[in-house]
Amino acid sequence: MALLHLSLLASKLSIFCPITNRNVVIGNVPNNYGVPPSQNYYQPPIIRLKSVGVGGRMCLKASTRSDNVIVRQCANYHPPMWKDEFIQSLHNDYRGETYQRRLNQLKGQVKTLLRERRDSLEQLELIDTLQNLGISYHFESEIKDILERISNKFYKEDQKTKGLYATSLEFRLLRQHQFYISEEVFNAFKDEMGNFKTCFYEDINGMLSLYEASFLSIKGETILEIAKCFAINYLKEYIKSSKDDLKVEIVKHALELPLHWRIQRLEARWFIDIYERNRTINPILLEIAKLDFNIVQSIYQEDLKYASSWWKNTELGQKLSFARDQLMENFYWTIGIGFEAELTYFRRMGTKIVSLITMIDDVYDVYGTLEELKLFTNAIERWDIVAMDQLPEYMKQCLLTLYDSINEIASEALSNHGVDVMQYLKKVWVDLCKSYLIESNWYHGGYKPTLEEYMNNAWISVAGPIMLVHSYIFVSSQITEEELERLTQYANTIRCSSTIMRLANDLLSPLDEQNVGDVPKSIQCYMNEKGTSEKNAREYIRYLVDELWKKLNEYDGEKLVSSQTFIKMSKNLARISQHMYHYGDGHTIDRDKVKETVVSLLVMPITIH
Repeated sequence: MALLHLSLLASKLSIFCPITNRNVVIGNVPNNYGVPPSQNYYQPPIIRLKSVGVGGRMCLKASTRSDNVIVRQCANYHPPMWKDEFIQSLHNDYRGETYQRRLNQLKGQVKTLLRERRDSLEQLELIDTLQNLGISYHFESEIKDILERISNKFYKEDQKTKGLYATSLEFRLLRQHQFYISEEVFNAFKDEMGNFKTCFYEDINGMLSLYEASFLSIKGETILEIAKCFAINYLKEYIKSSKDDLKVEIVKHALELPLHWRIQRLEARWFIDIYERNRTINPILLEIAKLDFNIVQSIYQEDLKYASSWWKNTELGQKLSFARDQLMENFYWTIGIGFEAELTYFRRMGTKIVSLITMIDDVYDVYGTLEELKLFTNAIERWDIVAMDQLPEYMKQCLLTLYDSINEIASEALSNHGVDVMQYLKKVWVDLCKSYLIESNWYHGGYKPTLEEYMNNAWISVAGPIMLVHSYIFVSSQITEEELERLTQYANTIRCSSTIMRLANDLLSPLDEQNVGDVPKSIQCYMNEKGTSEKNAREYIRYLVDELWKKLNEYDGEKLVSSQTFIKMSKNLARISQHMYHYGDGHTIDRDKVKETVVSLLVMPITIH
């Protein structure tokens, strides 16, 4: 496999594509809406009635116009699983001072545990357990102090004596918390030929820990790449031969998605069950994890009720019946990006943004004719109510709701932070709609973009940048125009995270079930240019995701903004994307899986004995 090179070219992120032997520049959206001068993409007399598989159904794709007749299409999206009446009825009993008082008591006991464990390995194991249980955010200062002490003496210790398990765990936690440790520490576990010693096959905890550590690598770290392959091959064989059902379940879970790529709240829900089945549980940790989960769930329920009331009042679910009406799933995305209890404002306002994005995406992708979409894009650029006069009624409904919502956000930011954010919000919405129009031009013209053309546009059309820019405004204690300027120029972290989001979406299902009648995605672009199979194309796209994560790890300490919460969110966007698209597109493919996870996070509290 040829190497993928990620580098910075001027102010744009560039991926060297071995297919074309040139750089795929992930940069700004071009102003020509993706229509090269030599091409005439739209032929009004031709009606293109294409079909696309959605949720197991066949449906028509993209509206067209012939003479004066408009053929409107509908994607036959499933009706919402979760009605507003059900959402408003959600309740658990874990609100109030009694539970908060007990939580504070348990937090004090955990802080005592962190102080009392003087052995480095015991401290690291406790920190890892706290993270997996989803409660480490209560102890950030204590954890940082411990890791700082451990990092200061890391190179003074003999890694061979420490062992593979302890070294791998220490490496992963230190890197995760932005303490740089060289990959060369793993040379201690190689033989004279430079291969990892097979004697570690007897150490399942060490091999699993090595596997998880390898995903904290950055570009060019070959030792960790070899370690990853070594660990994966072993763990796959372990599953076949081991009779330890609990350990096999843990290994399968890890191979499905590494810990570094998982969203924290759903991982916590899974790990609480695993931890309770462990013979060496600490009852203090189990109780605080369950109690924290239930208390935070009660906060989620109130945030969800707010968002559902807003969506119901817009009446867009009824007025725009062609679009996805999936408020609960949209809210679920915000938990993946920011799960902490105090991020209520982010989740409430973020759900509005995700819902608006979903609605407008369906306007471009399903319902609007090309002429209408050009008018709609122009109206977004002008950001003027007068510009709506030329639009059909359904588009006016979209724009009115969008204008009202964005004006509300800008007004609150001005009131709370003294910064006028409107120009920055307008920019990201214009960029998004331009990227949608590029794809519409490609579709209606039957144009097959190159991988470079596709990648250049798709990292914006997937809506990652617009979600992150709004997130910054929702979570930052101090907003500055300098930081907004950097964010809306789409800094490296935003580009990498959004590209991972795009590629994860592209990998979601077989080609005969996705994108039929749509513009080619990255997999098809690779297949067209290389003349290769779908299997090889998927393997290559997964490779790109892996390489982008290395760049995202490298940008971990990038001084993009002062808000540490936002910096974590930029990675969480990639994580929730890989989760949502792992079993489908999170909206229409595997509704049972989405329903299962929604119930576990938002509906059913954990039983506490």
